Amino acid sequence: MGPQDYFDWEAQQQLRYEYFDGQVVAMAGGTLAHGRIGLNLSTLLSAHVRGTGCITLNSDCKVGISENGPFTYPDVSVTCDEGDQTAEQFIQFPTLILEVLSASTEAYDRGGKFTLYRRLESLQEYVLVGSEVQSVEIFQRTSSDTWEFRAYVPGEIIRLNSLDLALTFEQIYDNLTVPLTIH
Repeated sequence: MGPQDYFDWEAQQQLRYEYFDGQVVAMAGGTLAHGRIGLNLSTLLSAHVRGTGCITLNSDCKVGISENGPFTYPDVSVTCDEGDQTAEQFIQFPTLILEVLSASTEAYDRGGKFTLYRRLESLQEYVLVGSEVQSVEIFQRTSSDTWEFRAYVPGEIIRLNSLDLALTFEQIYDNLTVPLTIH
């Protein structure tokens, strides 16, 4: 199936599907904690970028690694690109991508998905947030086009340099009972 066939086909489906080299993969539903963390972050990021020319997108919005795919559904993305402002099917130039980790997706989010996302020249930060234990990990692109890793623990201020934003764990996990550590 080609990219346009995928878009046409997916529009008729009840589920969302990611697209890789002509193949489609169904997206599984998440836990309540997963959804609420994504919503908390979408709300915080959207409020922060309002009026800046950037937009925040939720897990219903696709990112295209190229015009012909692959196409993925990150939990949250932010784009500041003018072309993405009027995109109808997918964005191509995100500044920040955020994935909420779950047991079923963590390996893919850390491995294959991040490998795809690193191909996006616009991407400055890739953020992984735990839904089963409180954790925030950020991969930041450096000026030499390498990626630096930083893990945050509860009590620390989380810095999203690409958006000039500082967050706390309390903001991310607001009204949730996600444990601090695995017991």
